[in-house]
Amino acid sequence: MQVRQIDTTSREDVHAFIDLPFRLYRGCAQWVPPLLPDIRLVLNRRRHPFYLHSTADFFLVESGGTTLGRIAVLDNKNHNRYHGRNDAFFYLFESINDPSVAERLFAAAADWAASRGLDTIIGPKGFLTSDGIGLLVEGFEHMPAMGMPYNHAYYPDLLAAAGLEKETGYVSGHLWRGHPVPPQLLQVADALRREHGLTIKSFRSKRELHRWIPRIGKVYNAAFVDNWEYCPITDEELEVIGDHLVAIADPSLLKLLMKDDEIIGYLFVFRDISTAIRQTEGRVWPLGWVRLLWALRSTRLVNLNGMGLLPQYQGMGISSVLFAEIARAADGVRYDRAEVVQIEDRNVRSLTNMEMLGVPFHKRHRVYRRVL
Repeated sequence: MQVRQIDTTSREDVHAFIDLPFRLYRGCAQWVPPLLPDIRLVLNRRRHPFYLHSTADFFLVESGGTTLGRIAVLDNKNHNRYHGRNDAFFYLFESINDPSVAERLFAAAADWAASRGLDTIIGPKGFLTSDGIGLLVEGFEHMPAMGMPYNHAYYPDLLAAAGLEKETGYVSGHLWRGHPVPPQLLQVADALRREHGLTIKSFRSKRELHRWIPRIGKVYNAAFVDNWEYCPITDEELEVIGDHLVAIADPSLLKLLMKDDEIIGYLFVFRDISTAIRQTEGRVWPLGWVRLLWALRSTRLVNLNGMGLLPQYQGMGISSVLFAEIARAADGVRYDRAEVVQIEDRNVRSLTNMEMLGVPFHKRHRVYRRVL
């Protein structure tokens, strides 16, 4: 058994890195593969915007020509500069159920990080702020929301054996169609909307939505400065995130909260096409895109995955205006279940809002750390 750093310009190495989870999760009813163009972009140092400011490397554990485990380790210089830290992130961890494989992977990641003057490994945390965070530790019987991590139930034990402990956690919940919305929420929302002169901006087309992406990005960069996972999005990263958002969005489900001509908040709901991605095995070409487009029109699952409010409007109850808008629009949306995606354990305001709505949490993801 040996560990080695892959050559990201080698087609064979890239294939070995990408292929491992397809073997590990074969027959797993819950696992959803990544879209292959997206995972290939992560390993493309010439095209992915992360490499304009930071660096990463990728490791495999192999035995007898068979890949047993993999890991990516990142030096996100923008994150460290903003937070005044020396963290390395790990991501894309996969392994057979063998602690010695995981130990070799994290030893390689630790050596890589230490050689760059970094003192802590944290993760799973990815290349873009839109990447799903954490390791699944509860809710293995459920399919993941679109773009969110899923892993085998033995993974937490592998990380514990490799000396990692909890840094923070995230919960996800769901609401079924017909879930009663507290009348007082609608009343409070209407009163706040009138008091502050707020309006809701909706979109008629993807082209219109695309034009607003730069302005939405500015709100994100202002709204989440106190969040654990926050790192300012660069213009190049925003372009990639925006393209992904527009590709999967139903514009009518994306709402902006406006005060005069200023965006002060947003709430994004996406149609979930995870089942179609499973059916295409992550392949977009030659015909996968047809199935994905059909799924965007026919799926009966949606994800509430993206809410932001400018700091000066937080703590005033104004987020209720956005929730009320979605609640009232729900009758016009063909869905059976909405998943509320990844709220951090320490985000008391959002957790309180979800409690008020009666959201039952059914999945937990955990972010780990290991001090070097």
